[in-house]
Amino acid sequence: MIHRLILAAALSICTLNLAHAQAAAPAPAIELAGVKYESTETVANTPLVLNGAGIRYKAIFKVYTAGLYLTKKANTPDAILATPGPKRIHIVMLRDINASELGKLFTRGMEENAPREEFSRSIPGTLALSDLFFEKKKLVAGDAFSVDWIPGTGTIIMINGKASTAPIKEPEFFSALLRIWLGKSPADSMLKDALMGKDPRVSKTSN
Repeated sequence: MIHRLILAAALSICTLNLAHAQAAAPAPAIELAGVKYESTETVANTPLVLNGAGIRYKAIFKVYTAGLYLTKKANTPDAILATPGPKRIHIVMLRDINASELGKLFTRGMEENAPREEFSRSIPGTLALSDLFFEKKKLVAGDAFSVDWIPGTGTIIMINGKASTAPIKEPEFFSALLRIWLGKSPADSMLKDALMGKDPRVSKTSN
């Protein structure tokens, strides 16, 4: 009887250790249209996990890929917006596009999806984003830009890995920006699901 209890306890410990190991193991990377989103990224010395990634379509055309990184996984817009710590959305262009036009689309998406007060407080950042895209003139296939939210610092926009604006202090700006893809009238409903980790069609590859 004692031997059986010892064996059962040992099996229980092994099962628990295996469950912890599986929980700690990073999710696989996601590859979309030749763009790979790693399972983890680091922002402001904080490890982030890939929450989800997908493709923005316009009609039948692939416009860009987008990946969302958080400190922990979340599967609803409210949970994503409430997740503490740094956040990152990373976008890679799949076709050439007028940067100024993209800036206008982003601004419209923010205005249509953000609560009125949140959008009002995000206007300085929205203007900075519009100016950035206006100066850029054109984004070509392969260009990448990240938007990082860093508590205590603000939102930093990077194009092809280089910081392109001073930090945008208002936290409402990053929330309003995320609502372009996660709001009630998202830019692409399938991309919304993908960023929340709900799209079963994305292809996954191991790191």
